[in-house]
Amino acid sequence: MKEISTRLLVIGGGPGGYVAAIRAAQLGVPTVLAEGARAGGTCLNIGCIPSKALIHAAQAFETARLQAAGTSPLGIRVQQPALDLGQTVRWKDGIVQRLTSGVGALLRKAGVQVLAGWATIEDGKTAVVQVGGEALRVRCEHLLLATGSEPVALPSMPFGGAIWSSTDALSPAGLPRRLVVVGAGYIGLELSFAYRKLGSEVTVVEAAQHVLPRYDEALTRPVLDALKKSGVVLHLGCSVQGWDERHGVHVRNANADEFALPADKVLVAVGRRPRTAGFGLEGLQLTMQGRAVAVDARCATSMRGVWAIGDLTGEPMLAHRAMAQGECVAEQVAGRPRRFEPMAIPAVCFTDPEIVLSGMTPDEARAAGVETVQASFPLAANGRALTLGAEGGFVRVLARKGDHVILGWHAVGHGVAELAAAFGQSIEMGARLEDVAGTIHAHPTLGEAVQEAALRALGQALHV
Repeated sequence: MKEISTRLLVIGGGPGGYVAAIRAAQLGVPTVLAEGARAGGTCLNIGCIPSKALIHAAQAFETARLQAAGTSPLGIRVQQPALDLGQTVRWKDGIVQRLTSGVGALLRKAGVQVLAGWATIEDGKTAVVQVGGEALRVRCEHLLLATGSEPVALPSMPFGGAIWSSTDALSPAGLPRRLVVVGAGYIGLELSFAYRKLGSEVTVVEAAQHVLPRYDEALTRPVLDALKKSGVVLHLGCSVQGWDERHGVHVRNANADEFALPADKVLVAVGRRPRTAGFGLEGLQLTMQGRAVAVDARCATSMRGVWAIGDLTGEPMLAHRAMAQGECVAEQVAGRPRRFEPMAIPAVCFTDPEIVLSGMTPDEARAAGVETVQASFPLAANGRALTLGAEGGFVRVLARKGDHVILGWHAVGHGVAELAAAFGQSIEMGARLEDVAGTIHAHPTLGEAVQEAALRALGQALHV
């Protein structure tokens, strides 16, 4: 068997893996990246990027339909629009292709040796990669595991045929007339909104008593209202028992009553789990934390010279977390001292309206015994939100009462995802309410709501 040696071997070319490889190579570390599919991983190929493209296309189609119906508040009228779903999917695939090609070019530019094949771990210093039907043994000083995650299937409803995973839902051959979505987390709801706007009848089944169970009620209430207004049918506090082609999805409610929901397609979106099987991970006998690989503040595993990042290490399963961890590991392999201890990792839910969460929540602060002050600024009082026709929602700030150091930001509303960077930066820099309140924010922008929330927390509100 042919052998090569390198200082760093990265298994997995998703956001964490390719960023780690590029940064390591930039720092002069000989680096090999093994990826059996396309560079970019789940996020770029079958996750965040294609889902946001589909969400945008769905929003554009709904806007056109409202204009055709004569209900546009802007006074715009168009003829009845038609949807060419095949072209929509081709457009989405074009974006993905452009980005994956870009990642490949960046890897080449940095001098990373990319092996297009699946890797199997032999030990903490060796892996075998199948490249074009030929086995190549790679020996390394450092092994970085970045294998990501995979969607969780229900035992009674394995993926295939009429049962979709999120991957299937992003490349539909046709638009289902009736779609049942199992799970009201961010993936389930993002795609519920998209398919409803494209014209499907959408029903959501969730075991919890409310949508987006990880978010507090103040943030989810506008999303719940939007779901109902759009015509999405909700069955909360219900469990799925199974599916058959004749009757559809079998559901049981809290009273143990059972009923069936007719469906052409069923999207199962009950979560994701670390991808730990199929590449010899068990042979390393690493310390695990549940299904995830346990790592310390350096992203090091229990075996010296073996690192792990991204979804493989558990929640929060976010591409930007994986990227930051990848950079952290690369710099350590290059001999630089680094630790992965962020003050905040923003999370964005691309529903309609969007939700952003960065830092501590009010519940987390109470549980930690931290005395806080908080305030919200309604987007109905923000000029830019009004001109966008999206005045619902708010921006909320949470700060420590004693010194006004900002602990968390939360927002719900149209376009608030773009505030995530400002939220994270203020927390990482240890900003106080006075710092944000005293910073001049451009007018008219949504960012003014950030300043106004800080002013209100200080008792100095100007526009509410």
